Amino acid sequence: MSRTGGKPRVPDKRPRSGRADPGPGGHTTFALRRYTAADEDAAIELWRRTWQLAYPRLDFTERLDWWRTRWRRELVPKCVITVVERDEAMIGFVTVDPATGYLDQIVVAPEAWGSDVAAALIADARRIAPAGLDLLVNQDNARAVRFYEKHGFAIAGAGTNPISGALLHKMSWRP
Repeated sequence: MSRTGGKPRVPDKRPRSGRADPGPGGHTTFALRRYTAADEDAAIELWRRTWQLAYPRLDFTERLDWWRTRWRRELVPKCVITVVERDEAMIGFVTVDPATGYLDQIVVAPEAWGSDVAAALIADARRIAPAGLDLLVNQDNARAVRFYEKHGFAIAGAGTNPISGALLHKMSWRP
């Protein structure tokens, strides 16, 4: 435990840079940094539009009040949140509880899919929780399951989302 109210110390809070495949306009660099309260609206909108594209049959705009409440009450207080920016616009984020190693959200803007933004976020998540990461992913999200497997995660169990009823894989990464 650290002197910061019992929260574990998080290594390396300095911004980091990386390269992504060129997006619109040919821009290829991005930077990782820690979340601030000023990022809330951008993070919530990125969550909405990304999930909406992944699951078009669901209306994520209708879920915004629920998500904002969950973001504020459950994720921001206990997670380390890393944001990825390109040209001063948020193009991704990851939320990790450093006490448990639970990765709740990894969100990458659709225009950055296929770049190394998501890999950079996974690398940062591993720095936050070096003993290992656990997450839940919808079983029907084959793209996400393949991504996690490519980055060393293995299916370690199953479950059901209590809100949507979707079948879930529990996936884990250990060093």
